[in-house]
Amino acid sequence: MAGPADGRAESKTGGRAGPSRAAVELVLALDRSASITDSDLDFQLRGHAAAFRDPDVAAAIGNSEVAVTLVSYSGPRSLQVHVPWRLLRSEADARAFADAIDGLPRNHQGDSTAIGAAIEDAAALFGGSGYAAPRKVIDIVSNGFSNSGVDPVTARDRAVARGITINGLAILDEFPWLEDYFKDNVIGGDNCFAKSATDQESFIEALRQKLILEIAARPAIPTTAVAAR
Repeated sequence: MAGPADGRAESKTGGRAGPSRAAVELVLALDRSASITDSDLDFQLRGHAAAFRDPDVAAAIGNSEVAVTLVSYSGPRSLQVHVPWRLLRSEADARAFADAIDGLPRNHQGDSTAIGAAIEDAAALFGGSGYAAPRKVIDIVSNGFSNSGVDPVTARDRAVARGITINGLAILDEFPWLEDYFKDNVIGGDNCFAKSATDQESFIEALRQKLILEIAARPAIPTTAVAAR
């Protein structure tokens, strides 16, 4: 029987038990900085919803237990949780998560791009997730480089020292070199990788591949911009 919404199981006496088990805890961090328009945010949200409806992603989830939350960031200390932590065990769970993403508002107020602060704030979420997983992963999506707040290299190294992996997905609508920037400054930890996308179709495909790799705990094969299937 499923536990309460915060992920902790109830004991038979009505008290709190320890954290629920999961194979991986995953923070999905979307970019809502000034370079992101309402349509760009919609692009990111629709892409994530479509990826979680993909049958291969659903199959990977069905063979595992994935605790996931979806957040967004812009300037320093701007992280907002949009879909709180939930445990996905099945295709139905994956579809419900996709439905929750589809129901989110698309309007936003842009600010600077503080990738380092986003990493630090996302890392702090694991402490209150209600789950205990051997793997903890932060996914950073952005169409730009960090221009405010803590240096992303510093934030990355602190997170990696705590056993957290940071992966990245660069949207190449402004800076064609952004994937290399992610590789040098953002990603880190076990089996870390960066992918890139140029349009909605390649964005969904990049997310699809990324989620399967993360859930299965496999290293990525180095690629440039992901081609659609």
